Amino acid sequence: MKSKPHTFDNIHISEPQNPALKPVSSIAINCNSGAAQKLERLVSASLSENTKRAYLADLAHFVEAGGDLPAMPEAVALYVSTFAETLAVSTLTRRLATLSKIHKANDWPNPCQSEIVRSAMKGMKRLHGGGQQQAKPLTRETLLLVLDHMTETSRDTRDKALLLTGFAGGFRRSELVGLNWSDIAEVREGLVVHLRRSKTDQTGVGRKIGIPLGQTRHCPVKALLAWQEMSESNDGAIFRPVDWLGRVQPSRLSGEAVPLIIRERMSAAGFDPTGFSGHSLRAGFATSAAKAGVPSYKIRQQTGHKSDAMLSRYIRDGELFEGNAAAALL
Repeated sequence: MKSKPHTFDNIHISEPQNPALKPVSSIAINCNSGAAQKLERLVSASLSENTKRAYLADLAHFVEAGGDLPAMPEAVALYVSTFAETLAVSTLTRRLATLSKIHKANDWPNPCQSEIVRSAMKGMKRLHGGGQQQAKPLTRETLLLVLDHMTETSRDTRDKALLLTGFAGGFRRSELVGLNWSDIAEVREGLVVHLRRSKTDQTGVGRKIGIPLGQTRHCPVKALLAWQEMSESNDGAIFRPVDWLGRVQPSRLSGEAVPLIIRERMSAAGFDPTGFSGHSLRAGFATSAAKAGVPSYKIRQQTGHKSDAMLSRYIRDGELFEGNAAAALL
């Protein structure tokens, strides 16, 4: 008889091999009462759809590799050693975090906190490196050169607005493509963007970001308003697909399109696009601002980073050549 699937915050995985094991429930609540169902919906709503998809992928990979739930420490350590050479450290770290979460949610002993699993991860990091691969920053100087190679077609106008808005606002790609025209207010100093939801603001409290009038030949405010005029739109999604005939489509541009646009535009300007991603605009803004001497709290005000620790790698990269000791010697 085919096993009945169970859920974890709407994530479906197959039944454990051992029938004696406790089944996984959405929030470890087996009561069918209306109150329990309401609570389950609330907990499920606390996770974004992207997070749920990531949990699903992580758990599916563990189960397909022969893992079972609840998992024993030895099984998790074996999983780490099996994929130590084929998966990035950051990927395995995230998958163990998912396993840890599902065990905590069901009040099971957490195998990820065991000494054998900790040792396996520590050994993997020593042998294969534990540094997270970071997107290359698209800095101010490079961005301006990329923009110089663009024309006035509808697609070029959209891409100019997208690159400049993403850079000036320090936006994540999901935040950038999620913007609507109703989120934009024009003021004397430039534009006020109401970011209604972001990766670190799943409850939708929102925050406002100022996009000032530019002081160079490429102004983000003028670029965005030029795209609005060309797209003939005052509501709905700001950034939309443009077909091969230059016609603006009514749908919203996907997040996956952002890194493609960045790499395509860099290639067209003669730059090697390797290592650049949808995060490169945000990283480029933070790096360039740090290099220009902007205080870290002002950078965080724009990007939404919660602490200087989150900004530290950008700050370090931006200040590598500021007062460099070798410059006084060579």
